[in-house]
Amino acid sequence: MTALTPAAAAGRTGRMQQAAPAPARLRTADLARLSAIGLRTRKLRAGLSALGIAIGVAAIVAVLGLSSSSEAGLNAEIAALGTNLLTVENGQTLTGGTAELPKPAPGMIARLAGVTDVQDTGTVNNVNAYRSPLIPSINTNALSVDATSLGLPKAAGTSLAQGRFLNAATGREPVAVLGAAAAQRMGIDRIYPGERIGAGGMWFYVVGILKPATLVPGIDSSVLIGYPAAEKYLNFDGHPSDIYVRAANSQVNAVDNLLAAQANPENPSEVNVSQPSVALTAQRKAKGAFSTLFLGLGAVALLVGAIGVANIMVISVLERRSEIGLRRALGAAKGHIRIQFLSEAIYARHKGWATVIPPEAWAGGIGAALLIGALAGLLPAIRAARMSPTRALWSI
Repeated sequence: MTALTPAAAAGRTGRMQQAAPAPARLRTADLARLSAIGLRTRKLRAGLSALGIAIGVAAIVAVLGLSSSSEAGLNAEIAALGTNLLTVENGQTLTGGTAELPKPAPGMIARLAGVTDVQDTGTVNNVNAYRSPLIPSINTNALSVDATSLGLPKAAGTSLAQGRFLNAATGREPVAVLGAAAAQRMGIDRIYPGERIGAGGMWFYVVGILKPATLVPGIDSSVLIGYPAAEKYLNFDGHPSDIYVRAANSQVNAVDNLLAAQANPENPSEVNVSQPSVALTAQRKAKGAFSTLFLGLGAVALLVGAIGVANIMVISVLERRSEIGLRRALGAAKGHIRIQFLSEAIYARHKGWATVIPPEAWAGGIGAALLIGALAGLLPAIRAARMSPTRALWSI
């Protein structure tokens, strides 16, 4: 055997290195075309698998969007109305009857440190209001006639929808202001000159209609007249039944603890004190609980869709063994096969989401769709990549 000189050996090594095949590469454009071919040839299957994920993700996005919007609206409403409103109402006596607040109760409450505003109403018993004297007395429409102080709207967190509220002059005359529900039930949608309603055998001129009082809805079904007018024309006894207290934000709890004893020192147990904004906060928490429930249902739908995608991709691998074997025989690497099937799964998720995601949730929805498609197609992609060319072609 003839020994090779160092120069000849170096030349042969160089020729061997030059003859080695270059590693196979798959360009992004080629990958996109391969992924699209698989989907275009199986349009119905791709569409159904995309629809499963689309419905699940759309349900989650919709629930989250509705929940966030509802919570933001409720928070804004609470912030606008204020959380510093406290109400004092008649409680019950030891015998089960309705207690009576003392006449000086509003003035005594106003002396408390931290109280910024006090307004009150008093129910005029055995008096109902009607649009016309021809209406049967039994048809009361669940309305009450209440005497009121002159600064009620601001303290109760409402305002005038039409007309004006009572003042020092009209509070002494047969003049009334209607709550939002009272006006609706009586069929009065605007203030006309000379508009009147009947109450206790007297005609009262309507000068205003209030907007809905969210924190104290009892005002909505009330016909409000001034204290002096109620005492003069309807024999009102002057005792308040509801007192609305606004306190400094930093002292709401302190005022709350003192209200019952301050309103009725002799019988504080006969006084009910509440904070209306707490009910709205509880409503917000209840909506949050329902949102969590619907979010779970959406997640289940999403899981079912992901399982369906994985199943379809596994079937697709079995049906396309000849394609896999031919590509492997022509030099495609395992990574090429794996990325092809994985991209088909992701591409199907993306195309399915384009028409169902709300515009404000596109970024999050498309991201979730891509992730779910990748996870659902990962196992079938790995299985396809591990298939040998000879076995794939032999099983045709």
